[in-house]
Amino acid sequence: MTTGLVTATRAGRTAADRLAEHWADTRHYAVADLARAWRECDEIVCFLAVGAAVRLIAPLLGDKRTDPGVVCVDEAGRFAVAVAGGHAGGANGLAHRVADALGARPVVTTATDATGTSPLDEIGMPVEGDVAAVTRAMLDGDEVALVSDATWPLPPLPVTAMGGGRGAPCVLVTDRLVETPRPAVVVRPPSLVVGVGGSRGVTAEEVLALVASTLGEAGLASASIARLATADVKAGEPGIVAAARALGVPLVAHPAGRLAEVDVPNPSEVVREAVGTPSVAEAAALADGGDLVVPKRKSAMATAAVARIRPRGRLAIVGLGPGARDLLTPRAVAELRRASHVVGLDQYVAQVRDLLRPGTRVVESGLGAEEERARSAVRLAREGHAVALLGSGDAGVYAMASPALENADDTFDVVGVPGVTAMLAASALLGAPLGHDHCAISLSDLHTPWEAIERRVAAAAEADLVVAFYNPRSRARGWQLPRALEILARRRPAGTPVGVVTDASRPGESVALSTLGDLDVETVTMRSLVIVGSSRSRVVAGRFVTPREYTWQR
Repeated sequence: MTTGLVTATRAGRTAADRLAEHWADTRHYAVADLARAWRECDEIVCFLAVGAAVRLIAPLLGDKRTDPGVVCVDEAGRFAVAVAGGHAGGANGLAHRVADALGARPVVTTATDATGTSPLDEIGMPVEGDVAAVTRAMLDGDEVALVSDATWPLPPLPVTAMGGGRGAPCVLVTDRLVETPRPAVVVRPPSLVVGVGGSRGVTAEEVLALVASTLGEAGLASASIARLATADVKAGEPGIVAAARALGVPLVAHPAGRLAEVDVPNPSEVVREAVGTPSVAEAAALADGGDLVVPKRKSAMATAAVARIRPRGRLAIVGLGPGARDLLTPRAVAELRRASHVVGLDQYVAQVRDLLRPGTRVVESGLGAEEERARSAVRLAREGHAVALLGSGDAGVYAMASPALENADDTFDVVGVPGVTAMLAASALLGAPLGHDHCAISLSDLHTPWEAIERRVAAAAEADLVVAFYNPRSRARGWQLPRALEILARRRPAGTPVGVVTDASRPGESVALSTLGDLDVETVTMRSLVIVGSSRSRVVAGRFVTPREYTWQR
């Protein structure tokens, strides 16, 4: 991606130099050279007033799908304004990148961006049809139908129920060539695998022509080709390699022995003798599962067959951090906005509801329903949806990742999004108590027998580890924390620092330092995290510190 930096003033050149320090491929232009930048660059940042930039680029505008995206930065560097090529030219994303680099504020006026609605032309799959009309209907709150051959992990869309009323604008998800008389956007899912074979020297033109005719006769869209597949002995055939490149899809090669195991309707002993498998095109199309929709077709030197693969859902297990919005990671925000279904504890959903896109389906429940939420998230992902399962802190630490993955299988993709754990948030507030070896132990015996918890506390005491106690105390469990502290006190001094952090990074946050001998457990609640130092931990200038060295050095 080549970025043109167009400047007219010293301040503009200074800001452009700052961008150039961080971005790999930038080129500097004077205002008089804007037309040359238009020809040479994929995107342009103008350090000019918006009005001036508009007058300069107006004669250059052609097609939004091929024009470079344009962003303007004001003289003071306060704003990065997307001017032209919002989605198609990448200007909206460019505005955010420029703002991040310069400490400016991105200004994007595209309606879908302004309202948080998923842009149909950035759905992650090829789209055709009247994007503007269907988008306008969505933004106006009109009836919009969603019709799909299968459930794909789409982003959230503000649509009505499947099917919709006659004549209503429609989002149609299909790999078939269909007529769309009403205002419609056709989304082409990556559902087709085209298996190809060819004699030595087959040309790309012949392979492409055979693929096109095979799909056309079956009424299938080439935009839904996910990949070409062939036998490993054909992986380097120039014509096949060039055909995959021309289609813009990967070429996957399977060992002949693997293809020989695939049951196909049209095996050939001649092919077996030549390449070690009775089928190339059909077997390659079916090698990773799916259903054969077009049996083998032949040309003079090539063969092709088409299989339809089953959609794979997507489960993102998202750690929300300890509660503060600025401790929620950008990756977590992206996953929340990508998911069509969000599953979580009602309190956690409330924290992030404003980040969800219109049309997001929310599945929420109260305390004590963790297993139910995990099963719901897995079921939705298995059905093919894009799902975000919420957990506090890091979802893999005493949270939702474990129960979800215990119930998961390999029919959908799983993405883990790490979050700032309660232990790390509390540690940062206290000082550096986790500066050396440490462990985390939950004192809740709801899922773990107390005998096992007590053995772990004793082992931590024996090993002289710093211990972070999760779920330390509640109204129904008042004796476990004193018992755990008693076990630790057998192995470390009464003056060992103990930190208690309640509601870390949330309203009502409190931080207290005490010692193993003086801690008042009545100050500890279920929302607290208790960190007990090792025998080497100290309080330095009011901060809880565990030195990185085994011996304390003043």
